[in-house]
Amino acid sequence: MHLEFLEKFTDPYLQTRSGKGIFLAGVTLGMLALGQSPEAIDSAPIFKQLNFGRMKKRDVLKHMARVPELTRAYNLDLAKMIDDLCAKSGEMLLEGKERDLGIDGNFIFSVAFLNARNYFWTIFRKQESQLKIEEEPNHVL
Repeated sequence: MHLEFLEKFTDPYLQTRSGKGIFLAGVTLGMLALGQSPEAIDSAPIFKQLNFGRMKKRDVLKHMARVPELTRAYNLDLAKMIDDLCAKSGEMLLEGKERDLGIDGNFIFSVAFLNARNYFWTIFRKQESQLKIEEEPNHVL
C-alpha cells in the first residue's frame, strides 16, 4: 500500500491518524459502491445508506464493519484489496484520538468516496521495480 501521497495534503484534520483513517474509509466504501453498481454510484445500496454531511464516527465504523461481508456477497474482483484497505482504515481510526468527524471529517470522507477509483489505484499502484520484473521475459537456463 502506498499512502505517502496523503502527506502532500495540507489539511490539518487529514494529517491526523483519524483523518487518514476517514479518508481511507471513504475510498473503501466508494470502491464498494462502485462494485455494487458500476454504472451509477448513486444507485448503489451503500450510497443510499450513507448520510453525507451528517455522519458520525460510529456511522463510519458501522459501515466499515460490513465491508468483508459485502465484498463477498457482491463477489467483487478486488475484494482482497478492498478488505486490506478496510483493515488499514480501521487500524488508523482506532489509533486516532478524535471522537467526532465534524465538518472536516465529513468533507474528507465525501471527497475520498466520490474519487474512490482514482485514490484506490494511487494506493495500490505497482512499484517501478515490480513493473520491470514483470516486463522482462522469463529466461530458461
